[in-house]
Amino acid sequence: GFNSRDSSNSKKLQVSGMVESKSVGTLIQLQKKDRPQGLYVDRGVVSPKLGKSFSACSLASGLNFGSTKAMPEAAGAVAAAAVADRLHGSKEDRKLAIVLVGLPARGKTFTAVKLTRYLRWLGHETKHFNVGKYRRLKHGANQSADFFRPDNQEGIEARNEVAALAMEDMIDWMHGGGQVGIFDATNSTRKRRYMLMKMAEGNCKIIFLETICNDRNIIERNVRLKIQQSPDYADQPDYEAGLQDFLERLTNYEKVYEPVQEGSYIKMIDMVKGEGGQLQVNNISGYLPGRIVFFLVNSHLAPRPILLTRHGESLHNVRGRVGGDTVLSEDGELYSKKLANFIEKRLKNEKTATIWTSTLQRTILTATPIVGFPKIQWRALDEINSGVCDGMTYEEIKKIMPEEYESRKKDKLRYRYPRGESYLDVIQRLEPVIIELERQRAPVVVISHQAVLRALYSYFADRPLREVPDMEVTWHFDLLLLHQRCI
Repeated sequence: GFNSRDSSNSKKLQVSGMVESKSVGTLIQLQKKDRPQGLYVDRGVVSPKLGKSFSACSLASGLNFGSTKAMPEAAGAVAAAAVADRLHGSKEDRKLAIVLVGLPARGKTFTAVKLTRYLRWLGHETKHFNVGKYRRLKHGANQSADFFRPDNQEGIEARNEVAALAMEDMIDWMHGGGQVGIFDATNSTRKRRYMLMKMAEGNCKIIFLETICNDRNIIERNVRLKIQQSPDYADQPDYEAGLQDFLERLTNYEKVYEPVQEGSYIKMIDMVKGEGGQLQVNNISGYLPGRIVFFLVNSHLAPRPILLTRHGESLHNVRGRVGGDTVLSEDGELYSKKLANFIEKRLKNEKTATIWTSTLQRTILTATPIVGFPKIQWRALDEINSGVCDGMTYEEIKKIMPEEYESRKKDKLRYRYPRGESYLDVIQRLEPVIIELERQRAPVVVISHQAVLRALYSYFADRPLREVPDMEVTWHFDLLLLHQRCI
């Protein structure tokens, strides 16, 4: 639950235990005739009956914020919130630096990579700055634990120097149009953090993100991964020698570690498993910082497979028609049976797995032969809304609405069907799906549509938004299995 605590100069928000995701709507029994029963999640997707209107993106295009890249490439609520932040916030608040804080082997870099991927997918210009890479470039990758001793003044100066170089690069990048910089280092002393805050003055707003883990098993696992995967130990053939050196380095950091108490900060305490733990928030405001907090509340590092597949071929697919809600073709029905056999074998030991579909019958019918797992229908997983073009072939669109055809051809990412959606609209409405996938600890099978799967897969693969509309997602036997350590 949420427990607010007031202090003399700021507000703190503590989230304890497993927090219920606000991304899940009310679940009700589906009673619609001629469709398999299941759970239905109302996602409030834009109605195809609504006419065109000026969105916040239209408003934003008429405002000058000093950079052509200042506005995130997103629509609706995202752009509206960005406009409000820019109109009412200070200049430096328009640029955001998320500064990681924490001892080694606490998941800082993994958290930084996930957060970078999430913000990029939403359309925010985001870049990950890893100070360790700067250190290795300037001083080499073979620095022993002595380099990190708290009484090694030369080592301290060298490490502060590379941190300042990374910070300068991040600020320069922001001046060139970047919006969110993720500054990845231990930043374990107040002196280091005050140095960064001084450099950020007038340039960007800093939010410290501190990762704290007290689970010895998790720390030991992370230490093993560090020795096996870190460039610092790539040339160390003796695992035990590398382990001993890293443990000495860790001890050196622990001697001088000072928890964050200054400025705006987010503390993730024992949240690695996705259950229990705390998220403490201090002096956080604004749309984007709020989205970051919400993402972190629902994130964890527990491994689990996510399976993405397109529905079986439908009658509209056979006829080359856009959208619609037709049943499966014979080939589509055959695929649904083969998919069920695959899922049964792949997830036979996963009793808590779930099957997610859209509310359109071609995905529901594809999932019908799958038995033994709960099925949930999401409106957010429905195919891109093709508006007045629904049911037409592309040749018909080209003939009847040549201007629309050419507009779509020029920019498929931003093109919005008349009274329909664009790919950016689809990405915006899929955010609750991504948040819920991040929150899940059990396997999930997602049966959806071409445009939706393109958007989902681009998130997991950290692909640029411009590539989304042209990703290949064909029918049948193209099951995308994501074996990531954590999605």
